[in-house]
Amino acid sequence: MSKVVSITEKAIREVKESIKSNPNPKVGLRLGVKGGGCSGLSYVIDFDEPKDKDIVTTDLGFPLIMDPKSSLYLQGAVLDYSGGLADRGFKFSNPNAENTCGCGESFSL
Repeated sequence: MSKVVSITEKAIREVKESIKSNPNPKVGLRLGVKGGGCSGLSYVIDFDEPKDKDIVTTDLGFPLIMDPKSSLYLQGAVLDYSGGLADRGFKFSNPNAENTCGCGESFSL
C-alpha cells in the first residue's frame, strides 16, 4: 500500500511520535476517503486498528491502514505534515482531485 500513497519523512516522524503515546501495539495510521465536505469527498486520517478487509502495510515502521475503496481515490497521493504555527497538521496532495476546497480537506473527482 505504501505504493498507493507516498508519505513524506516529516509525516512519518509525526505519526511515529503520535503512536508512541498509544499503549495498543495494533494501532496504526488509517487513511481514507468518505463522502462529505464542501467539494464532495473528505479525507480521513485517524489512529485505529485494522479491520477484516483493510489493506495493511508495515514497511514504514508502523501499520498503515486503508480500506480497499479509499485506496482507489488515494492512488498516487502524497501525505505531508506541516508543523508551523499556522496551518499545522497532515495535508494530502492528490493528483486525482479535479477540484479542492479552500481549506484542502475535501475534493472531487
